[in-house]
Amino acid sequence: MTVMTSTGRSLAPDLARGFMLLAIALAHAPVFVSGAGPGVLDGVAAFLDHLLAHNQARPMFVFLFGYALGQLACRHQAKGGDWISLRKLLRRRGRWLIVIGFVHGVLLVPLDIVAVYGFTLLVLAPLVRARDSVLCWTAALALAPAALVVSGPIILAYAGAVPITPAGSMPADLGSHLLSGLQLWPFKTVLGTIDVVPGMLLGIWAARRRILDEPERHQTLLRRVTVIGLGVALIGRLAGALLMAGVWTPPAPSAAVLAHTLTGYAGGIALAALIGLVATRVEGGPFTTALAALGQRSLTFYLFQSVVFLVLFYPFTLDLGGELGFAEASGIAVAIWAVSILLAEWMRRAGYRGPAEVLLRRLTYRHSSGA
Repeated sequence: MTVMTSTGRSLAPDLARGFMLLAIALAHAPVFVSGAGPGVLDGVAAFLDHLLAHNQARPMFVFLFGYALGQLACRHQAKGGDWISLRKLLRRRGRWLIVIGFVHGVLLVPLDIVAVYGFTLLVLAPLVRARDSVLCWTAALALAPAALVVSGPIILAYAGAVPITPAGSMPADLGSHLLSGLQLWPFKTVLGTIDVVPGMLLGIWAARRRILDEPERHQTLLRRVTVIGLGVALIGRLAGALLMAGVWTPPAPSAAVLAHTLTGYAGGIALAALIGLVATRVEGGPFTTALAALGQRSLTFYLFQSVVFLVLFYPFTLDLGGELGFAEASGIAVAIWAVSILLAEWMRRAGYRGPAEVLLRRLTYRHSSGA
């Protein structure tokens, strides 16, 4: 029997999105600080972050985005909707995601992926109904270019061409921050589409088979993906993690960075599979319910993280970026996630949906009878 939340939703996708926000916070928070300090704790935190979260949280996020698209398409078809109306719905959703992502990337932090999702929907909406073979082959062909797009700036950073983290180049005032966001946002949004394609298409494929909606029926597949994916990720990302943590410089740093990114796709999808397995065994206890509530409001709390990062780290706010190391930034990330769980559970009990989710749904469906 499929494990469901109190709202009638399948548990595993919501748990995965709730856990995903921890991975995203751990990947993003250290980006805003000056880096690992001389202490052992900072070095260990930096190594674990680069091994487990950095360039692995994003593929998980993207896979779950594709899974949500697949769920949307299946629901639309089940209600008797045709392809033309679905395509209009997806592109309308894409346009509003671009608007939300623009506000996020310009006003808050330059780590936006929401607009990338929107632009990808506008460009690649037909792939939502593509044959399984087309989804899988396109994902495979896009994997190498996607890894190059992500790895390129990191390789340049270690070559000394660009700052390794924004901490050394964050704008000193709000005006410069907005101007920088306006200049970088279009380039990052368009280029980021390449990075999104592999995980998104695999997510659509998985949603068609209800792999996370009915994880008890797919336990063998989920176990294999978890064991193989995490094994590949841990082995393939080890050298890159040691390099980025400043522990060891491998003979071929560029190759280590590329392998770190490439195998991160396997690790991100494996983490989603692991949560699917967990969902078949957990009871509906307080923590499970609260984590699922967070997953149901993932867009809202993704934006919430960025608000906190802006307030804490930028020179024109509290300016903690130059004072903290990796361990402290990671602690802040965990604290943000814990507060997010508490807020999401409070919203669930009070009957409030995530404001970002409500806004996106109203904008998407306001010209449609499918609300």
